[in-house]
Formats: sequence, structure tokens, C-alpha cells
Amino acid sequence: MNRLLTDEPLTRGTRRELVGYKITLGLLIVFSLSTVQSQAQIKWMTMNEALAAQAQKPKKIFMDVYTDWCGPCKMLDKNTFSNKRLVRYVNKHYYAVKFNGEGTESITYKDFTYTNPNHQPERKGRNAQHFFADALRINAYPSLVFFDENGELIQALPGYKSAQELEIFLKMVASDDYKNITTEPAWAEYQAAFKSTF
Repeated sequence: MNRLLTDEPLTRGTRRELVGYKITLGLLIVFSLSTVQSQAQIKWMTMNEALAAQAQKPKKIFMDVYTDWCGPCKMLDKNTFSNKRLVRYVNKHYYAVKFNGEGTESITYKDFTYTNPNHQPERKGRNAQHFFADALRINAYPSLVFFDENGELIQALPGYKSAQELEIFLKMVASDDYKNITTEPAWAEYQAAFKSTF
């Protein structure tokens, strides 16, 4: 019979054994939680990586355009992009791109290389807008941008969105329903019929 399950008083060796079990159990819990957390994250990549991945396996692109100083951008990361159902959906249906709209990343898109030559690294707060953000006509942060399987721009959505607010756009674009929504009444009808699962 296991010594830990008897009514006998705990000896020094039994106490060590019990402590060893507690440490092992604690480590198992920590590793399990870190594995679950790592599975519940969007698999972000650069735009260049997403375009290269599209060439191998066509899939739409979902881009988060952010800046370092943007409060709503940080809220999007903390609140929206932590929703487990949203994370699973984005990872399954999109190549997810994180793009700093004022950063220095070089992006080659449609045979043109976009840069940010006016970026001032010593500057705090707002900085020069990246030429790719200009090309996408980004005028607010955050902005969420959708591209089709061929890398063609579909639409940019300005502003913060909760997981539930973003869900309709993610699903509408992934299913190609957006192609049939060409009027305001059609959009209103689509919204009324949409059932959220996030």
C-alpha cells in the first residue's frame, strides 16, 4: 500500500516524496497552461511571408495595421485577438499579418517595394506613415485589411473592433459572401441574418 495513503505519521522521507509530487504536479500544470496559451494565439507573419505562402497555398490575408503609440491597437491585441474562437477562425481561414503602419519593414507588393524612408527612429509618438499604408489608404489606427487569395485588396476597416464586431467581417470575407453584398439594403439584410458564434 502507498505510504502516503496510510494513517501513519509522515516521516522526513515521506515528506520529501510528497514535496516532490507537488513540484512535479505544479510543473505539469505550468507546461499544460503554456501549451494551451500558445495554441490560442494568432499565427502572425509579415506581408512578404504571407504573399510567399499564398503562392504555395492560396488563402486570403487578414492584416492588422497598427502603430506603437496607438491605444486602441493595444486593446485589439489584448481583447479581440485573445478570443479563442476568433484565433482558431483566423488561423484556419487566413494568413494573418501584423504591419506597423509607421514602421520600417520593406514590403514587395505587386512588383513594387514599399518602404518608409521618412521614418525617424529617435522620434517618440507618431512617426512618418509607411508608403504601403499610404497605398492602402490607411487613415486610422488600427485598421483591419482583407486581401483575396491572389493578394488583391478587398477592403480596409478602420478602428477598433471587438471579437463579435469583427466576426461578421471575417466570415463574410472568408466565405466570399462580400461579393454578393453590393447595396446598403443587402448589407442590412446580411447583418440581420448573421448568427454570431464568437
